[in-house]
Formats: sequence, C-alpha cells, structure tokens
Amino acid sequence: MSTARLTQKEMTESEQRELKTLLDRARIAHGRPLTNSEANHVKKEYIDKLMAQRELAAKQARKLKKQQAYKPDSESTFSWSASTPARGRR
Repeated sequence: MSTARLTQKEMTESEQRELKTLLDRARIAHGRPLTNSEANHVKKEYIDKLMAQRELAAKQARKLKKQQAYKPDSESTFSWSASTPARGRR
C-alpha cells in the first residue's frame, strides 16, 4: 500500500521554508547555482524524510486510536432485562 509522493504544494509553509533553506545551503556548499539534477536530489531526500515522519506520526495515531477504542467488558454477561422494557409490551 504505497502512498502518493508528497509534492511541494502539499507541504506546510514551514516545510517549504526548510526545503528552500536546504537548497540554499547546497548552493552555497557548491559555490555555484545548482543544476536541476542536484536540486531534485536535495528535494527528493527531504521529501522522503518528510514522508517517513508523517507515516510514523500516522502509525502512532492509529495505535493510540486503537488503544482508546471501546472494548466491551468481558467480565459481564449479557443481560436480557437491560435490553427489554421493564413493563413489557403494551
């Protein structure tokens, strides 16, 4: 069950700023403007990291939801009087 790849439009503003910062750092490290291949490589690494973080957060949320789900009491038995009216049918 692979999910669709995250795009820049789907990122939050802070994530987009972080991506631009990473691109700027790579450009400064190379001492020249990045080629498309280099820029795409930086973007791909960052998007992979974001997708992994989001998947981990979703997995934890599912686990928490499952733990908090309603579980019937296994100690009690079914009570017919609780499901039928006390006065009977009229």
